[in-house]
Amino acid sequence: MAHRTEPEIVLVRHGETEWSLSGQHTGTTDVPLTDDGRRVAESLGERLGDREYAVVLSSPLIRSLDTARLAGYGEEVELRDELREWDYGAYEGLSTPQIREKQPGWWLWRDGCPGGESAAQVGERADRVIADLREVDGNALVFAHGHILRVLAARWIGLEPGCGSRFGLETATFSSLGVERENAVIWMWNAP
Repeated sequence: MAHRTEPEIVLVRHGETEWSLSGQHTGTTDVPLTDDGRRVAESLGERLGDREYAVVLSSPLIRSLDTARLAGYGEEVELRDELREWDYGAYEGLSTPQIREKQPGWWLWRDGCPGGESAAQVGERADRVIADLREVDGNALVFAHGHILRVLAARWIGLEPGCGSRFGLETATFSSLGVERENAVIWMWNAP
């Protein structure tokens, strides 16, 4: 990563799980990392560089917390419930094709989940994290999940939560948010 004069917020999506491999929506279910997910998480520390972080945050779900620990940030990590993944309610554990068999045309970003959250509700959680991150004096490191991180990025640059649909995000990747001339920006996205 390039070193910038302004503080950065580095976002890390957790490593691979069995459900991320199969395309199942994994919100509240505490699915562990696969062996490959653990191996790649261990290499994240090197890829994140020698940067100092004023704060390290993580979702309390094991796939994010283990990614933080394996990357070498276990001693510093603070748990934040707001960084939990989207609550998929009745669609937890189902893939999009399975959901569309019963609900043709369903789209998470528009329709949300029965018994779960809407994009706006996930956006409210992301906004609380962003408010705290804007107060950090220095760089921040955030370990979380695909959909919440996509919403967080959209909200960081002033877009509606549903615009997170435009930011694809693979497992065990990192992204960087920051400020350039008083404008919130995305410096880097979905880097392996």
